[in-house]
Amino acid sequence: MRLFYAFVVTLCVLSSCFSTLSFSQARRADFLAARAKWVHENIAVAALKLDAAIIPTFQNPKAQELYVNGTTIPYVTFDVGPSWAGLLPISNSTNETRQLFFWYFPSQSVDGTNDLVIWMNGGPGCSSLEGLLQENGPFLWQWGTAQPMPNPYAWNTLANVLWVEQPVGTGFSQGKPSIHDENELAQQFYGFLIQFFNVFTEIKNNSIYLTGESYAGFYIPYIANYIYELSAEQTTMLNLNLQGILLFDPSISNDLLQVQIPSVSFVHMHQNIFNFNASFLSYLDAQSVKCGYANYSNLYGSYPPAGPFPTLFTDLNNIPYECDLWSAIFNAALIINPAFNIYRITDTPPILWDVLGFPGSFPNQQSPIYFNRSDVQTVIHAPNIVWTECSTSNVFVNGIDQSPAPALSVLPNVIEKSHRTIIVNGQHDFRIIAEGTSLTIQNMTWHGMQGFQTKPFFRFVVPGQGDLGFIHTERGLTYGEIVLSGHMVPQFQ
Repeated sequence: MRLFYAFVVTLCVLSSCFSTLSFSQARRADFLAARAKWVHENIAVAALKLDAAIIPTFQNPKAQELYVNGTTIPYVTFDVGPSWAGLLPISNSTNETRQLFFWYFPSQSVDGTNDLVIWMNGGPGCSSLEGLLQENGPFLWQWGTAQPMPNPYAWNTLANVLWVEQPVGTGFSQGKPSIHDENELAQQFYGFLIQFFNVFTEIKNNSIYLTGESYAGFYIPYIANYIYELSAEQTTMLNLNLQGILLFDPSISNDLLQVQIPSVSFVHMHQNIFNFNASFLSYLDAQSVKCGYANYSNLYGSYPPAGPFPTLFTDLNNIPYECDLWSAIFNAALIINPAFNIYRITDTPPILWDVLGFPGSFPNQQSPIYFNRSDVQTVIHAPNIVWTECSTSNVFVNGIDQSPAPALSVLPNVIEKSHRTIIVNGQHDFRIIAEGTSLTIQNMTWHGMQGFQTKPFFRFVVPGQGDLGFIHTERGLTYGEIVLSGHMVPQFQ
């Protein structure tokens, strides 16, 4: 968690200060000195700011109804500070039945009171309360632990943070799912934001950053694009100051490019973890050649790329069975390691207890689930329903998101119109493979050029922590890979 905290803030500094393709020795030295100074002033001294927590005042009476006393949260034995939580509709229609659940924590630092970070988990249909409770919230209840603990690296130590369960059908959110694609999702989320800022008017002019992981790689670029493309007339109801986006291990392309093509090379890279026998490795290598996966990265993922990548199959939603090598690898890995976790490949038995009931590749039979407790639901103004970390029903009509992949549609426009766009991938994630994300970037065109023109080389070194991976910035896009981290980077680092 501490390493992740330093990583995010350093990336923000980097992406706003450097956009050239190379660094002179002098500029690199200046950057390292500035980064060390920033880390000292904003991380090492962060704890000193917690004593001077800012308690905002909201004039709308509805805000008082949504107030959460930080000393009354069940099983949390310490004061997490003031917060606001509950349901708000996605429109001002008197007949509106669709509502999204949120939990808002104000900044504990004076410097962060003008910034609002909005966090979303993926799925589709997985709750952002998982992010709050196990990744970046002010208190953490991690896998295998007996009780919640304070999180000194919580995001709200540096900014106001809003966790939202969306789309409709996710977590505590209410109503019948009605969306067919991401544009409709973005419209509903913007409608929710209008209602949110009607209640919390005092922060509506904050600089806003959209953040999330996994399938939020679809949500966030479409929401950001929707906001950037609003007409002047449309913004009369709400004119948001959207500054940029941050995506962790995001689904931004198709599974062929991000998952299938790099799956065999991922196994070879981590064979000491997978421990497959020679015959199965030979099978994977042979199938990789037959399916066109072998050497794909070397052929097309150059710096700069030679042109658009070949798709290999006409129907990307129906990859031939013999070319679904990711599933073959997953099934074989489970035979060797029953606790194999696609989200962090280094996990081994025993599978840890999880208060949210989803500690790895599969949900487990855990009772009670924390957010299913009636006392918890009462305190955070949640409906008395059966909550699950990931929805068991479809959040898109017929379970199909009809939107094209963001990297081939809206993401380039978002990069061009935002102040900063950051994409991060953990190198131990088998659900969204880092090599696949890198390939996706190399196949994407923004600011008139395809991919990165220079191969990433700049090591991400945190003073006192060591080499955590690499980072690279070009034309408004920063990409980083984190060693030893799985899918949920804020949780695993």
